[in-house]
Amino acid sequence: MMGLDLGYVLPKLMFLSKSEEISIDAITLFVGLLCTCIVVGHLLETNRWVNGSITALIIGLCTGVMILIATGGRSSHILIFNEELFFIYLLPPIIFNAGFQVKKKHFFHNFLTINLFGVVGTLISFVVISLGAAKLFEKLNIGFLETGDYLALGAIFSATDSVCTLQVLNQEETPLLYSLVFGEGVVNDATSVVLFNALQRFDLSRFTSDVTFKFLGSLLYLFSTSTFLGAVVGLLSAYIIKKLYFGRHSTDREVALMILMAYFSYMMAELLYLSGILTVFFCGIVMSHYTWHNVTEKSRVTTKHAFATMSFIAEIFIFLYVGIDALDIEKWRLVSKSPGTSIGVSAILFTLVVVGRAAFVFPLSFVANLTRSSPHERIGYKQQVIIWWAGLMRGAVSMALAYNQFTRSGYTKLRGNAILITSTISIVLFSTVVFGSITKALVRYLLPLQIYPSNFSAELLALKSMEEPLLTNGHGSGTFPNGHVVIHGRSLRMLLATPTNTVHHYWRLFDDAYMRPVFGGRGLAPRPSESPMETLS
Repeated sequence: MMGLDLGYVLPKLMFLSKSEEISIDAITLFVGLLCTCIVVGHLLETNRWVNGSITALIIGLCTGVMILIATGGRSSHILIFNEELFFIYLLPPIIFNAGFQVKKKHFFHNFLTINLFGVVGTLISFVVISLGAAKLFEKLNIGFLETGDYLALGAIFSATDSVCTLQVLNQEETPLLYSLVFGEGVVNDATSVVLFNALQRFDLSRFTSDVTFKFLGSLLYLFSTSTFLGAVVGLLSAYIIKKLYFGRHSTDREVALMILMAYFSYMMAELLYLSGILTVFFCGIVMSHYTWHNVTEKSRVTTKHAFATMSFIAEIFIFLYVGIDALDIEKWRLVSKSPGTSIGVSAILFTLVVVGRAAFVFPLSFVANLTRSSPHERIGYKQQVIIWWAGLMRGAVSMALAYNQFTRSGYTKLRGNAILITSTISIVLFSTVVFGSITKALVRYLLPLQIYPSNFSAELLALKSMEEPLLTNGHGSGTFPNGHVVIHGRSLRMLLATPTNTVHHYWRLFDDAYMRPVFGGRGLAPRPSESPMETLS
């Protein structure tokens, strides 16, 4: 890129070991590619067939081809895909921002359905993929896989791509769909990672009923403790900022503490062998409900954009990373000795992904509809199709888990492992590009937008969603400042207007009486040192 000597740069562009110092040239080239992705993504913003994930993947693939040509076919990537880099540095800001920015009213209104899809649905998909792979791979005479490998494949390909989903669904236009697909995606990723990690700890050669109950108990323990840890760290940050009020001296301290406490929650979960995804997600929800309202107006605006920016850069980095590494010549060279087997494995796994998702989306949607008294709140068949379709995309979580299972530091010399890695890459690329590009058009076709305001501020809507209570009694308004209401299919009006006096109502009473006086939050009186402009009402 512009003035860089590829013949000089490329030999220095790989992380060959943890102790090797990262080349300045490699960093410069990758940052330049990130800037290119942002510029090209902006130019293609209005294109209904392309999103940021697809743009980054394509640019990554093109870069990999250029590196292959420049090195004479010896290398194809700037960085080796490192699952530790992904899980420790890239995933936390994405998941935290998702929890911090999510419309809490919609998310918790559909909380049971989200967990039904995210936990039970993931387990169903896991069983379908694991058993299907074990049976169908026998016909391909693949003899290098053991029971643990088949179960690992089930966990790997049960992980949907929540990052790409966020880019193809609009929270304002399709609030019910966005809430269900996005919420399921986060819980699904957590379930898949917890499943995968739990499989590493059990002796799968003796899979008895006792082991099964211990396995399920381990999953329940990880989910509950991870959620609790995230809530505790979020409340701790709210209490510290409320009591010490850093903003009277410097807003920088408020912003820095929120960022570090968010990351601290994730690392604490990893240190305790819990689910960092669930922990940081619920930490984000709690912070947006309490901590965010305890800081000054400047800090509120700063944190909102800071978290969104970090998440945006991490998303681009991931897909650019995957696109470049997809052309790793060493793995494809091993696979080239048996191309038919590789194609067969990819086809079987992708078919199982499609079948596994259908096996739970439609039956569980029927179950979820039984709990919804109003017909306007039920998940229609067209919405079920979109939920099924949007969840077929596989992304960086699947890649990271596959590399963890079948490689060492990104490398493998075994043909069987190389086949599974390249099959994972092929499925990720195909599903992201094909399904990601068609999802927007499919949503428009199945659920045409009825009323959509042309002059409201997206910034105002985002801030307004931050102001909404964590759980409401259902008496919220679905009207924008100009009097328009977004009605997409049959989602938002009934979602916001249906009254309820169930757990939502009692939580509000408890929150107002006990939680907010201690931890702060929306609606409290401004501090004397604050100006009226520094309080969002």
